[in-house]
Amino acid sequence: MMDTTLSLLGIAGAMAVGAMSPGPSFVMVARTAVASRSDGLAAALGMGAGGLAFSIAALAGLQAAFLAVPGLYLAIKGLGGAYLIYLGFRIWRGARQPLAMTPDTEASPRKQGRSGRTFLLGLATQVSNPKTAVVYASIFAAFLPREVPLVLALAVPAVIFCIETGWYAIVALALSSAAPRAAYLRYKTWIDRAAGGVMGLLGLRLVWSAARGA
Repeated sequence: MMDTTLSLLGIAGAMAVGAMSPGPSFVMVARTAVASRSDGLAAALGMGAGGLAFSIAALAGLQAAFLAVPGLYLAIKGLGGAYLIYLGFRIWRGARQPLAMTPDTEASPRKQGRSGRTFLLGLATQVSNPKTAVVYASIFAAFLPREVPLVLALAVPAVIFCIETGWYAIVALALSSAAPRAAYLRYKTWIDRAAGGVMGLLGLRLVWSAARGA
């Protein structure tokens, strides 16, 4: 029981540090939350769902699959990079467009549908970087015992979902507050161009790495 607890705490600590590292997921949630707190929280939930999917895949042996079929990792890396480039282009292109502010008290079916799309966008952003899967698998390999007990196999995905969702929910709540929102709206064009550029560069790096076979 003690070994199970230590393994779970080690994985949780490593994943928390990883979740807090800035990247495409942070950019996406932050930009969404400024426009609408509820959409930001929906994006955070999508990030948690992506983390859940990665954790289940890692537990199922994704790292072993990548090692057995190197081309699979390169293909996923290239597709993920292309998706990040597309996101960066969309953000850059819309930098000058006014941001449609959404009252969070509105509960129409149209708003609910948009939150669903935001959830899916958050999920797609999270899973578009295959390096995340490798990080998950590596951390699991470092902390999990050779024979994983059922309770640990069930607890790890749940803990990771809570960490990913919880961190990005904090980001969404912080950046949907009045002062950060006002600052963003004041400098929206430059912030969006910077965010789009960073997203695009991350995507190009992935695509270039895949093309080199690295």
